[in-house]
Order: sequence, then C-alpha cells, then structure tokens
Amino acid sequence: MKTVAMVLFPDFLLLDMAGPLEVFSVANRFLKAESHYQLITLGTERGALRASNGVSVLPDRHIEEASDRYDLLLVPGGPGAYNEKFPALFAWLQSAVSRAGQYGSICTGAFVLGNAGLLDGYRVTTHWNYTERLIKGFPKATVATDQIYVEDRNLITSGGVTAGIDLALAVVARDHGKKLAQDVAKVLLVVMKRQGGQAQFSPLMAAVAPQETPITRAQNYILEHLDEAFTIERMAGLANMSARHFARVFTRDINMTPMEFLQSARIDFARSLLETSDLPLKTVAYKSGFGSVRHMRSVFAQRLGLTPAQYREQFS
Repeated sequence: MKTVAMVLFPDFLLLDMAGPLEVFSVANRFLKAESHYQLITLGTERGALRASNGVSVLPDRHIEEASDRYDLLLVPGGPGAYNEKFPALFAWLQSAVSRAGQYGSICTGAFVLGNAGLLDGYRVTTHWNYTERLIKGFPKATVATDQIYVEDRNLITSGGVTAGIDLALAVVARDHGKKLAQDVAKVLLVVMKRQGGQAQFSPLMAAVAPQETPITRAQNYILEHLDEAFTIERMAGLANMSARHFARVFTRDINMTPMEFLQSARIDFARSLLETSDLPLKTVAYKSGFGSVRHMRSVFAQRLGLTPAQYREQFS
C-alpha cells in the first residue's frame, strides 16, 4: 500500500487537492486492497482549514503529528501558496521531503516548495499565468512554461489546477500500468493525454503598454493590420527607426523579437476568431495574416501543439 499525503494551508485551492486525490481514490476501485493508495491530508493548523472558495476541510492530522515517511507528498496551490508565507510549513517540508519517496506540487503549490528551498536545481512547472513570477522568484530552478506536468528525479510538478489530475494519472500509470490509468481517466471523463500544452490556454502576447512610444506605436499599428505583410524594415519605419536599432530596442522592451511579436499576435487573433466565430479556416487564416490554412496549421502545431480545427473543437 502506497501513502499519498496532501499538505493543506489557509487559502489553498480546493480543486488542486480534490482532483489528484480523486484519481487515486478511483484507482483504488480497480486495485486489490493490498495495493490501494492510502490518502492522507495534513494541515498547517489544527482544526478546519478554509479553501480559497470558502469551503472548509478538516485535515486528518496536523503536520506535527505526521508520519515519518510518505510515498508521495503533494502541495496544492491557491492564493495562500503565492501570497502568504508559512515558515513552520517550510521547515517541516525541508525535513519531510528527505524521507518521502517523491514530492511535488499542484499548480501554484510550486511557490510553497520554492520558499522551502526545494526547487533549486530542478526542472519544474506551474500555472501558465505564474511562470514568470516563479522564474523571477526562484532563479535556481528551471521553469518549463508549456508543460502540463514535469517529473525530474524525485520531484513532480504540474501546471494549473486540473493539470493535477494529469499528474496523478501519470503516477498511477507508473505504479500500475497505462491500462489502469486509462480506466481511471474514463471514469473521471478526462483524457489520458491532452493535446498540446499549457500554451493553448494562455495568451502568447502581453497587452501593449498604454504610454505612447515609437515601439508601442508600431505595435498598435501591427495589431490593427495583421492581415498585411510585415518585414523588420517596415515595422522599423512605423517607429521612425533604423531596422537594427528598432529590433534591438523592441526586443529589450517587449522581451521578444518583432517577428515573434507578429507571430504571437496573429496566433492570438486567430484563436479569438476560432473561439467566437464560425468563419471558415481559410478566412481565419487570411484575417490573421497567415495567408493560408496550411501555414496557420503549421504555426499552431509548432506553438500550441494542436491544429486550428482541434483548437476550435476544444475552445469554441
């Protein structure tokens, strides 16, 4: 019997806890009793802990009363994970993970592990909206920005919220085979392996800064004329700069090259059309500036891991 422990703290995300634990609970329906997962919740405070949605959960035991060893020790995310500090939890985790078979985080639970010094030297991931914050906060970790989950040695981390289900399914597949994990996925009405990564859920381009500068002037023009052809020279002309100087300043200010900005803007606009309209793919490709469905399909596959048709099917 393997033990799976979930550590809870004030303002945790309930689905981060419930999703993975439900995977292991459903797996138990297919397993012999001696192979069951034993599920345990641990609390940083005595008594019930309130999740971010207002639901209260009574952990099985306080972390001070926790066992010496768990096969898998998980930390959920939630506002408490990235807005609060829990020194007692950080100290306990530092000791507990050294005795755990494997440890990990769901969603923004990576910030709890980071504050405990447990991400350094590892490849990790978190919710797509918080990857930049994780990168800046814990520079000794390598943050994968588009992975649903990442396993690196004895550490396993997942992307946002429901990605914790993917993480748990991967653990079940490793422990008991792919067939059992597929059976669990069917019970939960989820796919065993998602198409694409987290990028399909996140905008590829940040909003243009409100202040008027030569760079933002060029950006705004490009966004309003995506169906037109652009070269570095043409973009630089919009900013009244030389091509070389424009490319250097643009990359410094926007953290992507002008051509990366153009492609990201076209993808985001195409995604919006796919989500909100029934326009033919040929029309979407033309309005977005891709020129052809073939080119749009190639870019979508490369950047999002799925085709425009698949994207429309999932998100419209």
